[in-house]
Amino acid sequence: MRLPRALCAAVLVVAVLSGCATTTDAGGDRPALPRTERERDDLIKAAQQFLVERCLADRGLSPERAFGRGPDEGTGDGTGDGDRRLQGALFGRGRPELAVTLPTGYTVRAHTDGCLAAAHRDLYGDERRWFRAQVVVNNLRTEARRLMKDDPDYRVAHARWVRCATPAEGPRPDRPDPDAADRCARESGLDEVRARLEPGLMARVRTHRHDQLTTYRQLRTRALHRAADLYAARTVPENRQKGSTPS
Repeated sequence: MRLPRALCAAVLVVAVLSGCATTTDAGGDRPALPRTERERDDLIKAAQQFLVERCLADRGLSPERAFGRGPDEGTGDGTGDGDRRLQGALFGRGRPELAVTLPTGYTVRAHTDGCLAAAHRDLYGDERRWFRAQVVVNNLRTEARRLMKDDPDYRVAHARWVRCATPAEGPRPDRPDPDAADRCARESGLDEVRARLEPGLMARVRTHRHDQLTTYRQLRTRALHRAADLYAARTVPENRQKGSTPS
């Protein structure tokens, strides 16, 4: 059966635990972490996928069958019932228990009873703290751009952009043509103003959000170590069976 794109992205992560590269630290007590940020992101995503799939299996759901590679046992006729059951198992059901309202006024919500939430608890230890920190950190640039709207130079450049992007035959559409919007951003000087103001505003926002950034880094480090432990637990037995040593 075919599932929504967002649902597929939550489970079908490119990286898998068997493909991540970690080494043992100098003391030999636990696996060392990958060296690059991209490899660290891939390791966490792979661990999250592993935990989600294990959780789904515990609930009698198979991601392989659910994504159109075979019938999913116990999901009805393989259409809407199966979609709803898998979505509920992944993201939770009912009223979301977690909510963070951003300075823009937009509220981000999440459940605590789905397999994705369970994976976050395993990796980060405290799902609520991680949810709040992640939402805030992921929206730092949005917060900085909101502050940018108070700058006089930005307001002048944005007014020029509006005049440039407004069609001659009518009012400016909510979503102007992308090519025209990009051209007008250059010609109005809006791009230049954004490039000049954004670094300082980002520094200001990061200072204001210091506590959330600290929490984000601490919990992400915990998740990295937990993901490395999961990787080692899966690969060391495999290597021993093959008569090789982990590398």
